[in-house]
Amino acid sequence: MLKEYKNILVAVDGSDGSDQAFKKAVQVAKRNNSILYIAHIIDIRAFESVSSFDESLAEDAAKVAKETLDKYSDYAKEHGVEDIHCLIEYGAPKTIITQRLQKEYHIDLIMLGATGLNAMERILIGSVSSYVSRHAHCDVLIVRTDIQNKLLKKDK
Repeated sequence: MLKEYKNILVAVDGSDGSDQAFKKAVQVAKRNNSILYIAHIIDIRAFESVSSFDESLAEDAAKVAKETLDKYSDYAKEHGVEDIHCLIEYGAPKTIITQRLQKEYHIDLIMLGATGLNAMERILIGSVSSYVSRHAHCDVLIVRTDIQNKLLKKDK
């Protein structure tokens, strides 16, 4: 028997990998008549390196995230997904996805792009997709291909 997913979470960060994960999440949500949660997590650690943290940095990041999520939401609606929720969160993406969003929204499938961090960041702090795949209590789909199932350039 095929699993039907009711609550799908796709995390987006503006990278090509997350865009492809989003497009595939739209297809899966449509096929399953699922609720699609589109999350953008603003990693507040990025602001810690700024010597004089200015609250406007976080506000600017949130504004850009909202505009981006609105575009994603429009795309999902145009492609037949009816129930869409956009989420802007603040914190470490790894833990927000696995510890809070998954539980709060009863997520049964998380979809993520395979890439997003550069090699040095992966060595120092580990990739979000790697962490989520190890710690999530639901199915996780790491997207490595585009909508036509061709390998993304960064993964070649």
